[in-house]
Order: sequence, then structure tokens, then C-alpha cells
Amino acid sequence: MSPDLTSLIELQRIDTIIGEARRAVAAHPARLDAMDQRLSAATQAVQVAKDRLQACQDARRVLEKEAAVFQGRLSKYREQLPSVKTNREYQAMQKEIEVAEQELGAVEEKVLESMVEADGLAADVKAAESALAAERQDLDREKAALQEEFSKTTATLEAALRARADLIPGMSATAVALFEQVARVRKGIAVSEATRDGLCTECHVRLRPQVFQLVRQNDSIMQCDSCRRILYYVPPPPAEQPDASAASPS
Repeated sequence: MSPDLTSLIELQRIDTIIGEARRAVAAHPARLDAMDQRLSAATQAVQVAKDRLQACQDARRVLEKEAAVFQGRLSKYREQLPSVKTNREYQAMQKEIEVAEQELGAVEEKVLESMVEADGLAADVKAAESALAAERQDLDREKAALQEEFSKTTATLEAALRARADLIPGMSATAVALFEQVARVRKGIAVSEATRDGLCTECHVRLRPQVFQLVRQNDSIMQCDSCRRILYYVPPPPAEQPDASAASPS
């Protein structure tokens, strides 16, 4: 294989590593933000559950005040009942007592319903708080792993950039210029392997027979007629020879 072609293949390998590392580094803030959003959502769920419980408790206090009013009214009527002088006044007072008892009973029923609801909402708060604690633990582990991954990625990027800087001076200016030109228009992929049946592995277009023959020799820079990527060929491994001693009759 020609030295330029060997260097171009290595340059593509290094640039692929650089591209992947840069994308990972660029995505790091968004991944952290997604984790923060998960924690925020779990925290918000706790607050919503607490707000619902608080609203239920506030509503129950209002009902309890209403019940106290009806209870006071009922007690007043009962105290006044012995002092009425006529049968008509007595019946009217009894009616007032009956209405007050019905109103008190209705409010007390609502208070009981509110208490049951509050028990369920309190359980919801505990469940949300447990979920928040579990989410926080998970995120702490994930952030630690992400930071370790980020450190390794930045180290890989720095090493690849140094390798690229060391490789370029030993290459011909023409080869480097061609690589850069193709890479710009082909999303960073300037070098492509030719398959054994004569296809460009990147654009999947079949090479002309005479072009494929030259590519297989690997002694010059050849480009795909379709995508213009620089082509190289990896010959198949030699076929294994049968074991003559094993094949011989005893």
C-alpha cells in the first residue's frame, strides 16, 4: 500500500475519533440538563402532592368552622327550647333544631370525607418524597458516571488531536488537501473502503471494473466516481490450507 494511502486511512481513523469525541463533549451540557430536569420534575411532583394535601386541609378547616357555627346554633336553639311559651313557638323551634341538625350532619359528613381524602394525599406525599430520594440517588450515580465518561472523552480528544498534529507533517500536501476537500463536503468521511464485490462502502455505488482493479492494487490514490471519497481495498485473508497429515489414510 502506498505511504500516502496508508496515512490517509490513518488520518480518517483519527478524524473519526475526533468527530465522535467532539460531538460527545458538545452533548455533555444537554445530558446534564436532562438529568437536572428529571430531578426538577421529581421535586415538582413532591410540591404538587404537598399543595394538594394543604388545599385539602385548608378546605377541612373551613368545613370545621362551618360545623362549629351550626353546632353553636343548635346549642342555642336547644337552650331556648325550654323557655318557649306556646305550642306554635315550640314547633317552630323544633323545626329550627331539625334544620340545624341536618346542616350540621351534612358538614360533618364532608369533614369525614375530607379526612379520608387527606390520608390518601398524605400517602401520596410520602410516595413522591420516596420517589424523589430514589431519583436523587440514581442521578448522583449517573452524574458521577457521566463525569468519568466526559473526562475519558476529553482525554481521547486531546490524544487524537496530538496524533493528528504528528501525522500531518509526514504527509504530502496534495494528499492532505484532497482529504480536507472531500471531508468538507462528505460530513467528515473522506476515505472509504471498497468491498470485495466492488462497492464503495459509504455511497454503495458499484465501481467501474477498471477503477476497482486499480483500487485493489492500493498503490495510488483513487476516488469513487460517485461520492469522490478516497478508496482503499482490504484483501481477504488467505484461505487455510488443509492439514495434509490429517487427510492421509492411516
